[in-house]
Amino acid sequence: MKGTVLLVEDEFDTRELLGRALERAGYRGVLAADAESALELVPTCGFIDVVVTDVVIRGDDRQGIHLIGRLRAAGVHAPVVVITAYADVEKVKLALNEGAAHLLEKPFRAPALIAAIEQVREQGGDMAHAIDRALARVSLTDKERTVARHLLNGLSSTEIAEVEKNSPKTIRQHVSQIYAKCGVGSRAEFFRWAYVQ
Repeated sequence: MKGTVLLVEDEFDTRELLGRALERAGYRGVLAADAESALELVPTCGFIDVVVTDVVIRGDDRQGIHLIGRLRAAGVHAPVVVITAYADVEKVKLALNEGAAHLLEKPFRAPALIAAIEQVREQGGDMAHAIDRALARVSLTDKERTVARHLLNGLSSTEIAEVEKNSPKTIRQHVSQIYAKCGVGSRAEFFRWAYVQ
């Protein structure tokens, strides 16, 4: 499997057609009809390699654009392909400002979408996405993943304990587990591991 694509499209036939195309191309498609459904799926679908969203969803001509920021707030830093039949300059600018990596105008054929997905995957997304990808490769618990992100943001164990409302001893235990699972022995090695993966 090449990776997971979160596809947000309100038209049932289009969503199903594109979902099958993703599967044929070797991707796992996680399909949602709107922004709320997509956000509900995020915690259960694992690491997301690419997000594909329509701009106009359920009559809201910017729901897909606003979804980008909401996904970032939910911890999804995957590159985003925005699809639209209404590529006016204002919407394109909004999509790019929200972090879209690619814009695909309707009508398009499934191979064009697959090419766009592969292009943005090749570009790699932002640093947060690269770190998420590295952390997804090791079997960290949710708490360990949270602590790992705090470590990578430069917080000390004491600061993490305050933020997470745990004892410093508990946080040190999590840090030890993180290092063991990543095969590193120090914070410096952990940083090197995270940024080289």
